[in-house]
Amino acid sequence: MRVLAIDPGTLRMGYGVLDAEPTPSADDYGVIALPASMPLEQRLYQMHSHILNMIHVFNPDAIAVEDPFVGRGERAFVKSALAIGQAQAVVLIGAASAGVPVHRYPPATVKRAVTDYGAATKEQVQAMAASTLGLAAVPDTDAADALAVGLCHLSATTVSDLSAREIRPGEER
Repeated sequence: MRVLAIDPGTLRMGYGVLDAEPTPSADDYGVIALPASMPLEQRLYQMHSHILNMIHVFNPDAIAVEDPFVGRGERAFVKSALAIGQAQAVVLIGAASAGVPVHRYPPATVKRAVTDYGAATKEQVQAMAASTLGLAAVPDTDAADALAVGLCHLSATTVSDLSAREIRPGEER
């Protein structure tokens, strides 16, 4: 399985391309960064073009994307959640136009899948993504977040595959 994982943003969009076999590995990863001076609609269009290009080049079996974090009460991040939602919509539209299934994961689920702690710091996510994938250097925060989303999806897919697989008497899991 090959997954294109995305950490959406309207200024910086992290991406990672992960292969599941024989062990999870990063085929490519990085950040698409656009200037804040560029109008929002142009940035979204550029992000959309990049997503379509990555789908064409990497031919993923699935796309995994992180959901926006909104928060609660005084800690609500409404403005940033709306911007991330716009960037996420670009990914969803790109995936739909290419017929690639999309899987969305909340930030706490991603952190828990990679670090075993749903409130892990950015640095902890970066370190664990690099370690799990055997990377020579710790990736940029946005790229590490995307790789973590990909690892989360691979983990969720493996668990659901194992639980859905029929086990016959005398057969090991």
